[in-house]
Amino acid sequence: MRYRSILISAGFLFLFAVLGTGMVAYTYDTTAERIADNERRALLRKLNEVVDTDSYDNDIFTDVILVQSPLLGTRAPAPVYRARQNGWPVAAVLSPVAPDGYNGAIQLLVGINLEGTVTGVRVLRHQETPGLGDAIEAERSDWIRRFTGKSLNNPDLDGWKVRRDDGEFDQFTGATITPRAVVKAVRNALIYFKANRHQLFAQDPEQEQEQETPS
Repeated sequence: MRYRSILISAGFLFLFAVLGTGMVAYTYDTTAERIADNERRALLRKLNEVVDTDSYDNDIFTDVILVQSPLLGTRAPAPVYRARQNGWPVAAVLSPVAPDGYNGAIQLLVGINLEGTVTGVRVLRHQETPGLGDAIEAERSDWIRRFTGKSLNNPDLDGWKVRRDDGEFDQFTGATITPRAVVKAVRNALIYFKANRHQLFAQDPEQEQEQETPS
């Protein structure tokens, strides 16, 4: 009888383990799908913030290629989203990383039109200090919006620094490292775009390419 009782108890434990594992797996699957959908929606919303939706008519979310360059701040392939009007290139949205933020890497979206002018910049992810470095968020301040209309000629390369480094971009009170990293990343994205503009608008949206880096 005692052996039978042990078997029954073991059976119940096994059953509970299977049910528990199943519930965890189900919860993970449904939650992961919901999280992924929310991330897609958030990304599309930010894409539409850096490129005017009236300026293009293609599906910018799927017209994307992967590129690699040290100028983009990461060794991993980085997506470039391409905006077109009637099939003609309008703008590209690069996704550079500022690796030297105060608390780690800062992932950005940088929209650039064919003339090499910034159409908008937004932060995708960061770990900067709340109340200081998080002023790079468009919801926190208008600092990130000041890149719109800038180019490699406005200001010139020497001006693409924060004021403390004799540049033309404001730093934050009590925080210089964060804006310095973002300014550098946006400048490098512009340099990359200028060197690779024609390749970026290749017709094959599935093409993965390693673009040239200007010397």
